Amino acid sequence: MRPPPPSLLLNKGMRTRLGCLSHKSDSCSDFTAILPDKPNRALKRLSTEEATRWADSFDVLLSHKYGVAAFRAFLKTEFSEENLEFWLACEEFKKTRSTAKLVTKAHRIFEEFVDVQAPREVNIDFQTREATRKNMQEPSLTCFDQAQGKVHSLMEKDSYPRFLRSKMYLDLLSQSQRRLS
Repeated sequence: MRPPPPSLLLNKGMRTRLGCLSHKSDSCSDFTAILPDKPNRALKRLSTEEATRWADSFDVLLSHKYGVAAFRAFLKTEFSEENLEFWLACEEFKKTRSTAKLVTKAHRIFEEFVDVQAPREVNIDFQTREATRKNMQEPSLTCFDQAQGKVHSLMEKDSYPRFLRSKMYLDLLSQSQRRLS
């Protein structure tokens, strides 16, 4: 019997690794990956009430530091964290006060997230992408508003409900409740 070709072995190895990744990715009993700076202390500070409130609305989740961190970790398991990163970059961009920095930051965000074939291209329709491209001619604090709104809506309708049903979120809730017992 001939041994399988190396490409088949590589594909099998890759499938095995991806399979392991997908099994591990939705479970999160060790929250060091999702909670910023000093995760054990952060998890102790996260109340069940706070984590439960994340289910009230997507905006409540986005307004909470640990909510954003948990949602980012979830999106990484789905290979779609660029949506959140773009949304956060836009929020930070809106705080820019220097005109010189505004132009530089706008072009960096556009090249990283909006432009066709951008390294972390977000999923927006052609019209929105073109409108944003036109806005780059004279960047302003509102130049990404339409694209940011589309990405927010996409995450809210698509990723957020899956996050709330995910083992990762349910495990986080369970751990916060166990600390109270």
